[in-house]
Amino acid sequence: MRIAAISDIHGNLWALEAVLADIARRGADLTVNLGDILSGPLLSRETAQRLMTLGLPTIAGNHERQVLTHDPARMGASDLYAHQQLDEDERAWIGALPAELRLQHEVLLVHGVPGNDLVYFMETVTEQGQRQATYAEVLERAGDARASLILCGHTHIPRCMRLDDGRLIVNPGSVGLQAYEDGYPFPHVAENFTPHARYALVERTAQGWQVEHVAVTYDWEAAAAMAERNGRADWAIALRTGRMRA
Repeated sequence: MRIAAISDIHGNLWALEAVLADIARRGADLTVNLGDILSGPLLSRETAQRLMTLGLPTIAGNHERQVLTHDPARMGASDLYAHQQLDEDERAWIGALPAELRLQHEVLLVHGVPGNDLVYFMETVTEQGQRQATYAEVLERAGDARASLILCGHTHIPRCMRLDDGRLIVNPGSVGLQAYEDGYPFPHVAENFTPHARYALVERTAQGWQVEHVAVTYDWEAAAAMAERNGRADWAIALRTGRMRA
């Protein structure tokens, strides 16, 4: 079984189309979507409509939850933009997405960690910033989740870790945004240092699950130009460079 895992599209339809084309070229039995689909100053509505036609196994990320349930007066700029772009069809679609999804009893889809869409799985944030999580931290966050493969998103950082009990945890990285700043639970920055769209191919073999992280070229200049038109110079830098500072 060969699974293509995509996550954290953030309304970047240019990146999504490039990733879908690359998946079609390489081949996969199934493509799954790990959430944070729409939030950001790009093509929220169009991205939702594109995914609605595909019918991929899809879970909601924290931004889907926030766009639907938070008071618009208190939303961040990225969530508010998406909130304003969506019509009832798209709202109904994201409102019906589960927070977690299990496939064939051995593959678990989560956005953050099991039971919490805001906690990072393989990154740790402290008052000193963000760092790669230790094995012990990842093991604790995995808890008793019973799956040979756990696919997660949220951090935008491509990463994988195999636990001693055989479980493999994979973050495919972000399709649509390669750098960002966040304040939860402490201020921190995530950066991939290139603008390429990211996803992962995970294949079950006789030796167990094997992972290939993939970086795809797309028209990031078009995405950055739209971010600038919508008043988000920070996004424009991140989309062009994969960094938060030019």
